Parts: sequence; C-alpha cells; structure tokens
Amino acid sequence: MTTHTRLRKFNTRDTYPEQSLDNDFCQVVRAGNIVFVRGQVGSDFDGNVLGAGDAAAQTEQAMRNVKQLLEEAGSGLQDICRIQVYITDREYRDAVYRVIGKWLKGVYPVSTGLIVNGLAKPEWLMEIEATAVVSD
Repeated sequence: MTTHTRLRKFNTRDTYPEQSLDNDFCQVVRAGNIVFVRGQVGSDFDGNVLGAGDAAAQTEQAMRNVKQLLEEAGSGLQDICRIQVYITDREYRDAVYRVIGKWLKGVYPVSTGLIVNGLAKPEWLMEIEATAVVSD
C-alpha cells in the first residue's frame, strides 16, 4: 500500500542538462494529510524563466507554482504551515516578502528566510518551499 502520492515527477538530467545529473525527484509529495512542495522559483513548469532580474516577478511566478501544486495535491494556500525562503541578495528581501505576504495574507505560516550565495541556476533570484497540512 502506497502512503505517498508523488506528483509531477522528473529527472534532473532533463531539468539541468548542463550539470550532468541523474536524480529522480518530483514537485510535490502528499504523505497522508501533509503536503511537501519542492522549492519553487521564477520559472514555469516548462522551465521558462519569468521575470529575469526581477525578484518580485520571480516570486509571483514561484507563488503561482506553489498554489497550483498544492491544489493538484488536494490542498491550498490556506493549508500552508511552514515556508522556507531563499534569496540570493539581501536587497531583494523586501520585494520578495511583499509578494509572499500578498499571497499568504491571513494564513500565518512559520517562516525561515535565508540569504544564500546562489541557487541551482544563476538567473534564479529566490526560491520558496512550502509544507502544508490538509484539514480533515
């Protein structure tokens, strides 16, 4: 009996061909009533970067992705309990958090924010992970 539902499976050799990787991952896992969303960036699900050089625009795209993935897993933004936000420059913090705040108004998740040297692709300025618990 499978207790985990894995949605939008992919292999890194397709996502990151320049990095010579071969790892099997997915965008979202639902384990019982807990939903784990992989880090989302300013790219659509076809790999197109949206908002190049614009942290706020990339955050809008990342949040659209989070919303869609949660819904595909039978959840929604209102179920988010925890987010982790990675930003490549402290200067982007206000813009990124303004966008996140708009999307998560009234949700009140716990949040951890980190300034990092870089993400998997240099054009990505931010990344957000989410964990949600679906109400019974």
